[in-house]
Amino acid sequence: MKTGIETDAAPPNFYALKKGGVGALAMLIVLHGGTVGCAPETPGASQTATQSADCVATWTSDQPSPEVSVPGGEFRMGDTLYPEEGPPRIERVGAFSIDRYEVTNAQFARFVTATGHVTVAERPLDPAAFPGASPEALQAGSAVFRFGEDRFDPSDAASWWVFVPGASWKHPDGPGSDLSGRMHQPVVHVALEDAKAYAAWAGRRLPSEIEWEWAARGADPDAVASSEQPSEANTWQGVFPALNTADDGYEGRAPVGCFSPNALGLHDMIGNVWEWTADPYSVVRLSRPGSGAGRDPIQPGVAVSVIKGGSYLCARNYCMRYRPGARHSQDRTLGASHIGFRTVALESPRGPDHN
Repeated sequence: MKTGIETDAAPPNFYALKKGGVGALAMLIVLHGGTVGCAPETPGASQTATQSADCVATWTSDQPSPEVSVPGGEFRMGDTLYPEEGPPRIERVGAFSIDRYEVTNAQFARFVTATGHVTVAERPLDPAAFPGASPEALQAGSAVFRFGEDRFDPSDAASWWVFVPGASWKHPDGPGSDLSGRMHQPVVHVALEDAKAYAAWAGRRLPSEIEWEWAARGADPDAVASSEQPSEANTWQGVFPALNTADDGYEGRAPVGCFSPNALGLHDMIGNVWEWTADPYSVVRLSRPGSGAGRDPIQPGVAVSVIKGGSYLCARNYCMRYRPGARHSQDRTLGASHIGFRTVALESPRGPDHN
C-alpha cells in the first residue's frame, strides 16, 4: 500500500530546474508522483554517503567490470503498481552480455582521461537555447538531493531537490566535494549523452529497456513481481525525506557490489542509483521504441528516456520503484546525484585485455 509522500525518485526536468523556477519544480514532481499525503516524521540532518557496511564484492579497478552472459528468453514485462508500468505483456529478448556492476567513478575517470570528455553538467548553457534565462540559470551544474531541516516543506519537493552550480561527476555534492573515498561508487551526474559516450568508447552500448528488465529479473520468466522493499538493495529505510535509519549500512550511494547479486550474478540492478537505458520514454510501453525524443505529458517538449531500477532514495512511503518492472522518464540533458548506468554488448564476454 502506498502511503505518505508519493512523488518520484527521479529529479525534475532541466526546464523546471533551470528556467521554470522552484514553483515549477515542486509542481512537476508532485504531478509526476500523484498526491502528497501525510507529513514525514521530524526531519533529521542532511543525508550523506557514509559507508558502514562490508563490501566484499566491490569492483575496485578502473578497468571494465566483468560481464555476465544473459540468455535470451520470453517473459511477462512490466508491472501494475504505477500506471506507466503496464499493462504487463509478453516480450521476447535475444541473448546479450551486461556489466556485472554499475559504471564507477574510477572507470569514468579513466574514460575522461583518455578522451577529454566534458560532461553535460560541466558545460554552461547556450543562452540562445534558453532565451530570457538569467546568467545564474545558465551556469553549469546538476541536480543534487539535499535535505535540510531549516528549509523542509513536506508539500514542496523543491525543498529536497536543488540545482547546484558546479555539481558534476567530479563534485557530486557540489563545489568543495570530491571523489575521495568514492572512487568505487557508481558515477552520477551523467546525462544520457555522457553515458552513451562512455559506452561507445568502451566498444559497448546502453541496454534497451527490455534487456535491462530481463536481466534484472535474473532471466527468469517465472520471477514473481513483488512490491515489498528489498532487503538486498540500497534503498531508503525510514520515512522519506526526513528520516533515513540507514539499516542497510548506507545513507547515500554505496560502492558497487555491496549487496548480494541477483540470480545471474548482477549487483545493484535494484537500488543504489537509477540506470539509463537506450530507449526513449513513452507513457505506453513500445516493443520497438525507436530513436525518437520520447514523450512525457508531464514534461511537454522535453526529450526523455527511460531509467530503471530505482535508487537509494526509494522508500516504502515514496517511489516504490525498487522493482524490475518499474520505470521512469528522465530529461536526457539532466544528470542527478542518483542516476548512473551500466553497459551491454551483443558479443560474447570480453577478455582481460579489452581496451
